Amino acid sequence: MKKYIMTIMMMIILSLTTLSGCGKEKASTSASGVNATQKIASGENLTIPVKEISEKALFYSVEVDGTQMEVIAVKDSDGNIRTAFNTCQICYDSGNGYYKQEDDELVCQNCGNSFTMNQIGESAGGCNPWPILEEDKTETDSEIKISYEFLKESSDIFENWKVN
Repeated sequence: MKKYIMTIMMMIILSLTTLSGCGKEKASTSASGVNATQKIASGENLTIPVKEISEKALFYSVEVDGTQMEVIAVKDSDGNIRTAFNTCQICYDSGNGYYKQEDDELVCQNCGNSFTMNQIGESAGGCNPWPILEEDKTETDSEIKISYEFLKESSDIFENWKVN
């Protein structure tokens, strides 16, 4: 009898799990702001819908030829969209040179330097998020596209990324 009850309980749990959609890959953003990984192949683009972007940083996870990468997209205090790679220009090869949002700043998980959203994607060089400049992307009113070619060129900065 116990075996019969256990079997029925397992069937109910499996049914509820299936009905709730558990286990399905979602394209939506998780609570941490990281989107499901998109594999980008030659000739394709990472496409970021402008309507998704807010003052809370979103992290777009991409895989380019086996290399895991992340792109940050966020609005600054003036409503301008900022983009950068989620890796620090100085700490990128440490394994911990990536950013997490803490309140209204992004903080490097290696050196602890923090940056406001107004500073993201602003300058190259130094200890800050690796910028994706205007010439590195195509931006319209509805979307931002970052090409496979540019992502592939930049993939070496992610070789030791998040390995620790």
